[in-house]
Amino acid sequence: MSDTLRFDGKVVLITGAGNGLGKAYALAFAERGASVVVNDLGGSATGVGKGSKAADLVVQEIVSKGGKAVANYDSVEDGEKLVKTALDTFGKIDVVINNAGILRDKSFARISDEDWDIIQRVHLRGSFLVTRAAWPHMKEQGYGRIIFVSSSAGIYGNFGQANYSAAKLGLAGLSNTVALEGKKYGIQCNCIAPIAGSRLTETVMPKEIVQALKPEYVAPVVVYLCHDTCQETGGLFEVGAGWVGKLRWERTEGAVLRQKNKTITAEAVRDNWAKITDFSQSTHPRSNQESSGFMIQLVNGMDQEEKEAQEAANSNDPVALAKTLKLQNIKFTYTERDAALYALGVGVSTAQDDFLKFLFELSGDFTVLPTFAVIPGFDAIMSVDKVPGFQIDPTKILHGEQYLELFKPISRSGTLVSKAWIADVLDKKSGAVILYNVETFNENNEKVAFNQFTTFVVGIGNFGGRSTSSEAKPLVDVPKRAPDAVKQEKTSIDQAALYRLSGDRNPLHIDPSFAAMGGFKTPILHGLCSFGYAVRHVMSTFANNDMSLFKAVKVRFAKPVLPGQTLVTEMWKEGNRIHFQTKVAENGNICITGAYVDLNAATEENKPKQVSDLQSTAIFQQMASQVKNNTDLVAKINAIFQWNITKNGADATTWVVDMKSSKTGQVFEGKPVNKADCVITISDENFLALVSGKLDPQKAFLGGKLKLSGNIMLAQKLGDLFANKSKM
Repeated sequence: MSDTLRFDGKVVLITGAGNGLGKAYALAFAERGASVVVNDLGGSATGVGKGSKAADLVVQEIVSKGGKAVANYDSVEDGEKLVKTALDTFGKIDVVINNAGILRDKSFARISDEDWDIIQRVHLRGSFLVTRAAWPHMKEQGYGRIIFVSSSAGIYGNFGQANYSAAKLGLAGLSNTVALEGKKYGIQCNCIAPIAGSRLTETVMPKEIVQALKPEYVAPVVVYLCHDTCQETGGLFEVGAGWVGKLRWERTEGAVLRQKNKTITAEAVRDNWAKITDFSQSTHPRSNQESSGFMIQLVNGMDQEEKEAQEAANSNDPVALAKTLKLQNIKFTYTERDAALYALGVGVSTAQDDFLKFLFELSGDFTVLPTFAVIPGFDAIMSVDKVPGFQIDPTKILHGEQYLELFKPISRSGTLVSKAWIADVLDKKSGAVILYNVETFNENNEKVAFNQFTTFVVGIGNFGGRSTSSEAKPLVDVPKRAPDAVKQEKTSIDQAALYRLSGDRNPLHIDPSFAAMGGFKTPILHGLCSFGYAVRHVMSTFANNDMSLFKAVKVRFAKPVLPGQTLVTEMWKEGNRIHFQTKVAENGNICITGAYVDLNAATEENKPKQVSDLQSTAIFQQMASQVKNNTDLVAKINAIFQWNITKNGADATTWVVDMKSSKTGQVFEGKPVNKADCVITISDENFLALVSGKLDPQKAFLGGKLKLSGNIMLAQKLGDLFANKSKM
């Protein structure tokens, strides 16, 4: 159990602490050792009247429990008096909770000047005055914790609360600035938007809901935000009903309406409105500098682009013109079905030993093939319809080379965004080589992959350009010795028809008449399809199909392959680089040459990370003592189970229940000595529910909470292991 969060020696001032949330905060801090100033004017919910009873009762309750507290009955508009009470009684001020508030709810048209002004004075001005009074004392001691209390009405608006919502959103802005200015003095400031049952919320919510939303559900969040161990500052949190979440601003990618020598018009805004309001590719600015800085960079970037484009046009350099091409970012959303379809497209078959990990989404080790990363990259360059400086016939484009590098394993489903640009154009006399670079990012804006597509366009050479480029990822010749390994696999007659369903719909690969226009008797296989075959051959031979070891691949497409032909991959291992070339068995043509796969070193980083405090550990340890020397149970089960335990979505540990390798049976943490018959993947919390009988195994499997691979029928024998679950 973690250490209790204590506030011994700390002085906490809470405004509006005579009832509801403020009272809950006061009791919570006092219980944890704080000296509490209980401020409450004692008036009504609308700000009328005053009295001492509310604050006195809270102080009495704290003192009766052995705590330290003092009452203050001043208005928050007399902020200096509240802070003086803390200083006179306890000698300092460490924490301020700006909780005091009233309501004057009326529809916008009926709000009087008085209704508007008193809400601003109590909520916004009052919080400012109390905090300003405490500020120099916190600054001098180099420590302070401040909480401003906003509301969902302030964040989202609420009918009949225009005055209240304006003040509450103002508190969120005030909190942001106080957090920025206080940081260098050790003063942290956060803002909460609580929902709880109180005399204020009972005016806008049904009685039964008010009773269910206890203030005690909010207080723990405030306590943590004010503790020394919490480093959060400048945050905005919605809290209520035992739930807490952090809010942030979100902004669409937006649209650039400015064009050279053209006036921005309302019609341009209208025509771009879908993009302006599209949150599918959003950002989350975290500061004023970040927000305004984006626009400054945008202006500077546009000016630079216009300058470069003009210089390119003036120079009559077709390569410079080509590089001015601006491609749109392409969003690619996929599911486990798409990953499995791609795997089928590059030859994964149910005849293979470990096909489940690539084709069955409920397999415990379901994996997306690394070469799947070419698919979103391919989508990005397919958006190119013309290249400045060149006249390109789309029927004369050939895919010459491919480079792919992964920076993170590809998740089993998600949305990726690819950003493409022309890196260079090379003059090969009979044609031109265009290098397209593509960077692909996940939902967290983390770079997942880099692709370089090298295309050869027939008939547009002899423009006086360079024939080589430092931008090009180089090919590497295979070693001059016999290959270390060879793998052969026959493609299906329908392989091209299947692969094209993953995105490359070029008629060359399906339509005989279109193939004939390109000089082929029949449709040919996609180069990226044979590419996928070859990389699979390398990974199965030298990485035991552990796709996390894949780092990069480079290939050159030398000759076409026809669907139904047999691919033979010859491989040479040199350190973490596997050189390879691929031939067509039927005619001996080398279809992929100069190729290699780079592997990540098998280091500790590739191994599951151990997570402490796993509930499953005690269960497995108890299981180990029960099965030891239980020969009847070993004979009955006769199988090896590998349990992959996860926590918070990450690999946590592995346990092996070996009821096969010896007569006594073994349960131990680590990898199995002998191959497991059945592999089970489940989270730590779901494992506990499974063993205790709270989680039905069949429902867990169908719902994706329990994932199986190998001989899944053996899972039926797990009931024998859990027969004495009451003892675990």
